[in-house]
Amino acid sequence: MKAIVLTAAGGPEVLEEQDRPNPVPGPGQIRVRVLASALNRADLLQRRGHYPAPSGSPPDIGGIEFAGEVETLGKGSVLWAVSDRVMGLVGGGAHAEYVVLHEREAIAVPAALGWEEAAAIPEVFLTAYDALFLQLGLRMGERLLVHAAGSGVGTAAIQLAALAGAESIGTSRSEGKLERARTLGMGFGVNAAAGDWPAAVLAHTGGKGVHAVLDLVGGSYLAGNLEVLAPRGRLIVVGLTAGARAEIDLGQVVAKRLSIRGTVLRARPLEEKIALARDFSDRVLPSFVSGRLKPVIDSVFRFAEVREAHERMEGNETFGKVVLTWGDS
Repeated sequence: MKAIVLTAAGGPEVLEEQDRPNPVPGPGQIRVRVLASALNRADLLQRRGHYPAPSGSPPDIGGIEFAGEVETLGKGSVLWAVSDRVMGLVGGGAHAEYVVLHEREAIAVPAALGWEEAAAIPEVFLTAYDALFLQLGLRMGERLLVHAAGSGVGTAAIQLAALAGAESIGTSRSEGKLERARTLGMGFGVNAAAGDWPAAVLAHTGGKGVHAVLDLVGGSYLAGNLEVLAPRGRLIVVGLTAGARAEIDLGQVVAKRLSIRGTVLRARPLEEKIALARDFSDRVLPSFVSGRLKPVIDSVFRFAEVREAHERMEGNETFGKVVLTWGDS
């Protein structure tokens, strides 16, 4: 099979298309012919040598999400049939023509969606759904603050919050991204580059603050998060693009009785990944069928243009997902 291989740690120039043996599905697994995948911050970090693949995943082939057709069934696999359309998350290896995963990790692709659209769903919508509802317990009528509203997870979170009847407030360093996020259901946008974003959030909420924060930035945003959280508010940290270290005011945490969590999907045990995939299939997938949820695509590249795709994402001008396809597959 063709695969995009990390030949060293470095910039986009270390990415090369190479021939590799097809992965072999084990008991309970399926092999999927990958027709589209997408880029994530995890891919950029892994390419730079800062985020190695978890045990059991190819160490030098990136890609944590895919959409494609079931091509081979491992021993004992009964959930899918050859040629079924599936999508899902893996620990790595999705930037190749074939990927192997447990059959219960795979999620059906709705008939109305094309491959590029399907590839733009798994990482961002599973991450947002898990963070907002399974961990933060977001409820109807609550106010949610989403940092990096124009990112893949941000655009998914805004849609999911609107679907649940929650108000979303988004931050971005781009007015253009905020305008586009409003079309997805975001109620109020704050330009974080303009200065005091916590003051803007508090002004919008009449000083009441927000019930929950989905932080896709990290770093210095922590202090502002604590400031805008209402009593008994909940914060979950998903991304660390602004850094992994920050000073915390424990006085605010205690006085407001705040809850702070962190989350990651890639390194979770198989059992947890299966549980999330099945829950997502039951509770969220029908909204893609009805059209109430839609994947947001920034741009589409052929795998032969993977270096350009990495450069596009690193430029931080994207809104939604950068998708990769094999083109002539």
